Amino acid sequence: MTAAAQRFGLDPALFRPEAIDPETRAFVAELERTLAELPPIHSLPPEVTRQAREEGRGVWGPIQLVEEARSMTIPGPGGELPLRVFIPPEGVRAVYLHIHGGGWVLGRAHHQDPRNWHLARRLKAAVVSVDYRLAPEHPYPAAPDDCEAAALWVLEHGKREFGADTLLIGGESAGAHLSVVTLLRLRDRHGFRGAVAANLVYGVYDLRLTPSAANWGERPLVLTTQTMRWFVDHFVPPERRTDPDVSPIFADLTGMPPAIFTVGTLDPLLDDSLFMYSRWVAAGNDAELAVWPGGVHGFNLFPNDLARRANERIDAFLESQLQAAAR
Repeated sequence: MTAAAQRFGLDPALFRPEAIDPETRAFVAELERTLAELPPIHSLPPEVTRQAREEGRGVWGPIQLVEEARSMTIPGPGGELPLRVFIPPEGVRAVYLHIHGGGWVLGRAHHQDPRNWHLARRLKAAVVSVDYRLAPEHPYPAAPDDCEAAALWVLEHGKREFGADTLLIGGESAGAHLSVVTLLRLRDRHGFRGAVAANLVYGVYDLRLTPSAANWGERPLVLTTQTMRWFVDHFVPPERRTDPDVSPIFADLTGMPPAIFTVGTLDPLLDDSLFMYSRWVAAGNDAELAVWPGGVHGFNLFPNDLARRANERIDAFLESQLQAAAR
């Protein structure tokens, strides 16, 4: 890899088929076979897919709950807002606000207990996962309003509740999108630019669909073009999709925290991370881009070596930013 490629994370070799290791190649083939036998998400009512996930059916398997997690509610713009909280026994030096994925339509805060509990202990941070309202029952701006409210609550009450109010933020897919929207709202509406880091994992930042998403087609690797359109249509009408509060790729990104962008080469949202990373850096912000050969959408949530390595790099980035902020 050249020095420039090392700096910007765009080594052409990463995108070639031979870059995919044998374990990942076998995993992708098996995943594709499995998903080809299941009805596409966009062919089912949201409540059917939600129920299947709660019952542990589908490619994600049974939900693993961590007994150390606790549930609480705070006042939210739509009523009581549920949070799922993880407090490490070693003490708390920061709060990581986690925003789950699911296309603004699916997903719950308790679906990532093992990963959030790991982050709590690894970072010595209180992890607060937001159970924001879902579309189509609650379309835009319900989800970003809830995430903004949760972030403001952490900034106001984190010290008393957890012993720290140093803020990190992050999420996967729609959760990465909502993380960026929340950071922009904190800056523009509340004058806050003090977040330590952003963990942006295969996010979607242009809801018109970037070329990789629009051109992916229907190859069944978790997310397809039609499914992506289905998610976006539930969330926000077409006339709003160039609003920076909806598609943050259009936002002024000055004053954003250091960020790590993680994405796989077999993800329809690949361009979203490539484009947003470039805009993040061009706005004068620090960022890392981690591109993983053979990674599908959601790849870091599966039990394999590629996920382990990607998550270790995320952990190391967040730890380095916490150490830098403490100096």
